[in-house]
Amino acid sequence: MTFDELALDPRVLEAVKSTGYTKPTPIQEEAIPPALEGRDVLGIAQTGTGKTASFSLPMITRLAKGRARARMPRSLVLCPTRELAAQVAENFETYSANVKLSMALLIGGVSFADQLKKLDRGVDVLIATPGRLLDHFERGKLMLNGIDIMVVDEADRMLDMGFIPDIEKIFGLTPFTRQTLFFSATMPPEIQRITNTFLQNPVRVEVARASTAAETVTQALHPVSSDRKDGLPKAKRETLRDIINAEGDAITNAIIFCNRKRDIGVLHKSLEKHGMDVASLHGDLDQRIRMQVLDSFRKGEVKLLVASDVAARGLDIPDVSHVFNFDVPTHAEDYVHRIGRTGRAGRSGKAFTLATKPEQKYLDNIESMLGGPIPIAGGTDAPDTASTPEPEPTREDAPKAEKPRRGGRGSRGRDRDVADRKTDDTPEKTAAPVAEEQASEERGDRRANRGKRGDIRQKNRDDRSSGGNGNGGRTPRGLGDHMPAFMLIPLPDLSRRKGKDGDDDGSVADAA
Repeated sequence: MTFDELALDPRVLEAVKSTGYTKPTPIQEEAIPPALEGRDVLGIAQTGTGKTASFSLPMITRLAKGRARARMPRSLVLCPTRELAAQVAENFETYSANVKLSMALLIGGVSFADQLKKLDRGVDVLIATPGRLLDHFERGKLMLNGIDIMVVDEADRMLDMGFIPDIEKIFGLTPFTRQTLFFSATMPPEIQRITNTFLQNPVRVEVARASTAAETVTQALHPVSSDRKDGLPKAKRETLRDIINAEGDAITNAIIFCNRKRDIGVLHKSLEKHGMDVASLHGDLDQRIRMQVLDSFRKGEVKLLVASDVAARGLDIPDVSHVFNFDVPTHAEDYVHRIGRTGRAGRSGKAFTLATKPEQKYLDNIESMLGGPIPIAGGTDAPDTASTPEPEPTREDAPKAEKPRRGGRGSRGRDRDVADRKTDDTPEKTAAPVAEEQASEERGDRRANRGKRGDIRQKNRDDRSSGGNGNGGRTPRGLGDHMPAFMLIPLPDLSRRKGKDGDDDGSVADAA
């Protein structure tokens, strides 16, 4: 089948052909016809299968007739992340090049004033993230009762990011007669509940089993181990560098995924220190910087991109040849979306996952979802020896010293962390034993000083218990064994009653 057989607007077909596409993907072939008929569509497909065109092409065809009104958009596309929303906006601009349609992009990190100007002029297509859309609505700058077509893209990612209450609220603000196009890569129970509630007799389009990886992606598992638990991050970084160096020129662009933002910064600096072309992307970056990083990555100016799951959805970069899971994703579905960044549009790609023993439970969930184990690199069940880091010095190799008291554990841990950070990821391995020996000597000196202070305190306690003054024979000042002079002054006898004239019955001499 070709696009000419899908009954699209001729102007839309011309724009599609200008991009070089002639045949629709399976999800496009099955979703576009019912969408053109005005029916609700529930699309389930892997990432990278062309879901954006599945709803954008029929939307442009249906919106070609009509006129937008101020602050009342005719269609709405909801996306979970700013990057995905910006990418959808780019696709709409490409496919609607020959059709006069206005569009507005409502995402965070961008001035409200610029967005309000577009809304005031009226827009045919409104592409937004849930948070920014509700901000405009609550300010009274936007009305949703004119929505004819509503699209929810990457619905399962909406669930992961906690947007489901916002999605339900937005559904309630739109007309009941709207057409809904609902797309997701997986179908958790919560997403199934929403589709049953808000979609009216939808056409279910499922081109692949939910939660399956693309067949164009070659997967490999690299087990990582270390003699010390705190050495696992360093061993992971060494393993990752070994894989990158082994792949060599086969890597055109690669995305390296981490679970935590703080690990992104550490890994970025480590790779940069070893002379690799790398940039980082996570949710705390300013929107302008995030767009600059993505633009450089798309153009090939940056070879490696260290990212969090904010980049796991919606990045349509065809030249990504490799994906590295530096951390095993905690949610099994995220594994499918991560490796879906490569092997797109029929291209081949590679996905490597670095797994440690503490991450085994997450790996088990992923393999259970996939229906089979991820192949271990090298074709054996043992860890790849080429990527296994050298064993670190054990405690028996370090200088022996007496076990410190409990109170000193915190400082010892901090000293060890400082020493590790100084020697981590540096080519000179010989500095580690020297630093450890110096740290051990310093700890020994501190323990000796603490012992002397303890002896002095014990001697003072013994002197007090034996009746000594504990002050070298000198008379102590303050509380001691002597009687203060003011306590030896006799007190007057006040037991006698005063006379009527106010004089005492006794004399002062008697009182003395």
